[in-house]
Amino acid sequence: MARDFYETLGVSRDADKEELKRAYRRLARKYHPDVNKETGAEEQFKEINRAYEILSEPEARARYDRFGEAGVTGGAGGFGDMGDMGGFADIFESFFSGFGGASPQQQQRRRNGPVKGEDLRLDLKLEFREAIFGGKKEIRIPHQETCTVCNSTGAKPGTSTRTCPTCSGAGQVRRATRTPFGSFTQVSACPTCNGDGQIIEEKCEACGGAGRKQETKKLEINIPAGVDNGTRLRVSKEGDAGLRGGIPGDLYVYLFIEEDAEFHRESISVLSEIKLSYLQAILGSRLEVNTVDGPVELTIPPGTQPGTVLTLEEHGVPILGNPVKRGDHLLTVLIDIPMRITPEERELLQQLAKIRGDRIGKGGIEGFLGGLFK
Repeated sequence: MARDFYETLGVSRDADKEELKRAYRRLARKYHPDVNKETGAEEQFKEINRAYEILSEPEARARYDRFGEAGVTGGAGGFGDMGDMGGFADIFESFFSGFGGASPQQQQRRRNGPVKGEDLRLDLKLEFREAIFGGKKEIRIPHQETCTVCNSTGAKPGTSTRTCPTCSGAGQVRRATRTPFGSFTQVSACPTCNGDGQIIEEKCEACGGAGRKQETKKLEINIPAGVDNGTRLRVSKEGDAGLRGGIPGDLYVYLFIEEDAEFHRESISVLSEIKLSYLQAILGSRLEVNTVDGPVELTIPPGTQPGTVLTLEEHGVPILGNPVKRGDHLLTVLIDIPMRITPEERELLQQLAKIRGDRIGKGGIEGFLGGLFK
């Protein structure tokens, strides 16, 4: 059965370059033979590399999308490989190099030059108040750091590298193929040197020839006031270290806010409920209520009805990027109607009912109280 490279990487057919790279890195780490010793892991790792090799190259991906795997193996339309046409391909490339293309020497310098480190992602949970007020947060991230023993070359100190004999230092191998739609040259990374163009004779013992080492780093990052679920923070140059003097990648921190038992949030407003006795609602009062800033005195107007929303201005969430301005705290009023009252309370309420001219029916005093708030 033909392999589906998109399924191999677990991405959709319209995945962009960055999605492909993230999927490849995740799967490669999972199935790398040095990490995963399970049966079949090495074959899976090879499939992952093959899928990424094709889909990360725009021309190869276009052929694969049109013709399937046959379009990238020389089997489209029943035509097999018509032999190595590398000489023609080199002449073709040289002809066009004067029209904006890079010469082989320029390409080799680029491959042997600095390589920027990979970006990293960290998902970070924050408490409700941490998201509102921000502040410093200590995190730990595993990432690749430059090997200080070999200075990221991967070679044992005192030794050097040599030019790869397979690709002659180009880092690429070419294969010309003829199809019913014309001839094309497939370019892929050299399998001997993995695209570096150089082979390490003696690997650095500290990093195993990788030029980088996995380390866990402790960082203190600044959380701005007013962040919300899904806010992304970029921490410059805290991703994986680059190679051959390349700059490090960046760290992207995605924030997720934990729920609070008392408060809820809608945009820059903080929401909560306040429960009043029927007397406080009828007569009005002043009482302390909880806010994210601590206890605050609130005025309850006489005759406050159930469901009334009272506002405490400037006690909500700071506006992200402008923490001087804040939203409001909105309190929804709930009325606590007692299920049982004392004889003295009953007598007083009956007197009140007579004064108001209310007729107390089968519902009794409790029904009367309920009627006050209709």
